[in-house]
Amino acid sequence: MGRVPTASRDNIPAPLQAAFDAMAQGRGGVPQIGPASVMINSPEACSRAFHFSEYLRNHSTLPKHVQELAMLVVARELDCQYIWNAHAASGKQAGITPGVVEALRDRQTLPPAKPEEAAVIKYGQEFYRTHRVSKGAFQQAHEHFGTQGMAELTMLMGFYAMLAFNLNGFDVDLPAQRTEPILPV
Repeated sequence: MGRVPTASRDNIPAPLQAAFDAMAQGRGGVPQIGPASVMINSPEACSRAFHFSEYLRNHSTLPKHVQELAMLVVARELDCQYIWNAHAASGKQAGITPGVVEALRDRQTLPPAKPEEAAVIKYGQEFYRTHRVSKGAFQQAHEHFGTQGMAELTMLMGFYAMLAFNLNGFDVDLPAQRTEPILPV
């Protein structure tokens, strides 16, 4: 169990109980694991966050393998075991080379990667390591994704950073049935 007990309708202020009920109903019950399990403690904010997530995940101009890679870069850079476990296998299924996933996980030199993948990795790593992105890293990614794609890539990475902060800050447990080795931290 993480740092707070599972949310219940009883510990949500009355004005937010309708939002809590809607989130719980939409998820088939009160979330017991994952970022929603802690974010539902602020049900209106949680609802708005996952509405944004739905756009980024299902309506973005970014290809699925790029989305998954962006999530993995954030997970690795922020040492978020939960996001890593949730997306390493789906990233490989979406077309990310397994060697790239393993090199990211182990913080090893990356093997040759598709140009758009190398651009995503460089963009994310530069930002999370220096809190800035060089002109070259931005331009490299912009050439692959254009302005709208860059806005979506940046928002996706920022959204997953928010999830990682919730997961790591609240010390949310990994699911019992992990699919991936834990990150070496």
